[in-house]
Amino acid sequence: MNSKESCRSELRIAIRQLSDRCLYTASKWAAEQLMGIEQDPANFTPSNTRFQWGSSSIRRRFRTNEITSTPIAGVSYVSTPVMEEDDAVDGDFYLLAKSYFDCREYRRAAHVLRDQTGKKSVFLRCYALYLAGEKRKEEEVIELEGPLGKSDSVNRELVSLERELSTLRKNGLIDPFGLYLYGLVLKEKGSENVACTVLVESVNSYPWNWNAWSELQSLCTTIDTLNSLNLNNHWMKDFFLASAYQEIRMHSESLAKYEYLQGTFGYSNYIQAQIAKAQYSLREFQQVETIFEELLRNDPYRVEDMDMYSNVLYANECSSALSYLAHRVFMTDKYRPESCCIIGNYYSLKGQHEKSVMYFRRALKLNKNYLSAWTLMGHEYIEMKNTPAAVDAYRRAIDINPCDYRAWYGLGQAYEMMGMPFYALHYFRKSVFLQPNDSRLWISMAHCYETDQLHMLEEAIKCYRRAANCNDREAIALHQLAKLQYELGRPEEAAFYYKKDLERMEAEEREGPNMVEALLYLATYYKTRKRFEEAEVYCTRLLDFTGPEKETAKSLLRGMRTTQSGFPSMDVEHFSP
Repeated sequence: MNSKESCRSELRIAIRQLSDRCLYTASKWAAEQLMGIEQDPANFTPSNTRFQWGSSSIRRRFRTNEITSTPIAGVSYVSTPVMEEDDAVDGDFYLLAKSYFDCREYRRAAHVLRDQTGKKSVFLRCYALYLAGEKRKEEEVIELEGPLGKSDSVNRELVSLERELSTLRKNGLIDPFGLYLYGLVLKEKGSENVACTVLVESVNSYPWNWNAWSELQSLCTTIDTLNSLNLNNHWMKDFFLASAYQEIRMHSESLAKYEYLQGTFGYSNYIQAQIAKAQYSLREFQQVETIFEELLRNDPYRVEDMDMYSNVLYANECSSALSYLAHRVFMTDKYRPESCCIIGNYYSLKGQHEKSVMYFRRALKLNKNYLSAWTLMGHEYIEMKNTPAAVDAYRRAIDINPCDYRAWYGLGQAYEMMGMPFYALHYFRKSVFLQPNDSRLWISMAHCYETDQLHMLEEAIKCYRRAANCNDREAIALHQLAKLQYELGRPEEAAFYYKKDLERMEAEEREGPNMVEALLYLATYYKTRKRFEEAEVYCTRLLDFTGPEKETAKSLLRGMRTTQSGFPSMDVEHFSP
């Protein structure tokens, strides 16, 4: 059996097993990957699948070379045996309990299985108790603090579940699903090291449970932790590593993994979305927009990940496209956090910040741990000059994910607005540590160094240099570098950066005050150094502008033509940008 057929066979079995244990998110994920595998040409007709071979331009675009699904030489995937089921032991009780579970009557489901000893029944009973505890915890938060409030409420089932699952593990009476739940309980209780060990046991025993991989990934916050895991070499490990690399900001490695996986899962919408996320982190917005357009063509009712697409449309100021997307998700499912964030972005782009905040708050009422909504709401409060509310929103985002550079950056902006550059600098440093390739963060940090309270111009220059090397899309860094070098009495360095800035503006076909300033400085600089031909080129270009710079250029030209007569001319040291 070839690797694609093997993956297809494994996933079909896993989907049934995961659904039977009410792990519907993991089952959905597995089903999506099943549909992502290239169809067998012998069984392929356009009528029996929603994908066609020639339709996925994204797949061809992101595969730098032809990658097969065969593992690299010398490495073979571990064959994981299919689990044995124990339906015959307690099948009827299990069916009733599963029906209660599907109706969200978790305690009734657990009660039905109280005397059942089969591993499958034990898992469903414990899982039902865990979700009952989570449900009660959320109710207590709302009762005590409101839907967006903070609370010390805990899942009261965790202690008893930990005790029972620990005993079952010691006695060898627990299956991989029970290990997954045990790891989840340990993580909730703060025993992260033990949770990591237990989750590794779970995924090594049963690698198709994406929920277990996701929980394990949340514990791997550094590359050292990731490398220390003793994982079997199954193809699901590649999905895990690709996702984990993305979370620890190794975006190039993540892209390489996903391109490799496309050799087998060439039509996976999930992989396309993850590639878009990596490209988004690298600020390759044009490619991200292309991927999401393709995703919507393949899956027109998709809401998942579309909030990221709305962020790209917002950044590119594509008002009509964002309006269309907001209407589309509203008609598909308006009570999804993603939908509310997309609509919030739409109103933000229109300048209706109060209405935007209303939709971000609605997203948080649906899921108070929805990270993007807290961060975006903080941005809106910044626009509304409500810095205390912005600080609170950003801090809530950091509580959810301390590695969210946007929230740290937002805190820096808030404290900068309050005239507290030392605090702002601290938060900007946090953000650039997490996202060192974003020029905006370096520029913001440079602005802090330039304030009157700090006035650390050499440090500001270092930050602007980093920004210039990080594809400064706003074209701020080079211009600021030139001005700072001039201010520090370094005309040669100033001329170097003005020239680089001018070359960039010419390449991008941009004009404006910065171009006038660069031309004027360079004309003056070369004139004082007796390099009249070069100075005349810049003066001639200034004649195309209207305003005082035109008269200045004429004066410079007259001065160069009468230099031999000994008349004084403008000196670069008197130039004022």
